[in-house]
Amino acid sequence: MIKLFAMDVDGTLTDGGIYMDGRGGELKRFDVRDGQGIAMLLKSGVKVVFISGRYSAPTQQRADNLKISCCINGASDKLKELSELCGGWNISRDEAAYAGDDTPDVECVKWAGLGIAVGDAHPSVRAAADFVAKAPGGRGAIRESAEYILKMNDGEEHEDK
Repeated sequence: MIKLFAMDVDGTLTDGGIYMDGRGGELKRFDVRDGQGIAMLLKSGVKVVFISGRYSAPTQQRADNLKISCCINGASDKLKELSELCGGWNISRDEAAYAGDDTPDVECVKWAGLGIAVGDAHPSVRAAADFVAKAPGGRGAIRESAEYILKMNDGEEHEDK
């Protein structure tokens, strides 16, 4: 049973694009269906965590909007953050899922009991993953992953990769 779903943000929860206004402001696009998937997980009791390698105010704003369990914004060591969260919440690595899109996510994807790659992930992430979403990052991959986790937790049959 998955008790924690952690994910990268840029390229996983977003399409990887960052809009900069030349004055230090930043905008990101988030898919509302991904947000609904996160809400479904939270309602079912699964903790949801963002672990982003770079600090971004829009990431924190989205985390606050969704009322997720934890947002680590600007993590220098994603695997350390993930394993410490699991330890603090008494969640085993087999009870953790992690979704990512690029090489900084490979260690977390391999470490988690359920490693997830978004549909347009780097080949190294896809190779490390237990489940590869059909949808690309920022375009429904997290909703698809959430539904997969909910089916797993309900004991329904599922198909890998």
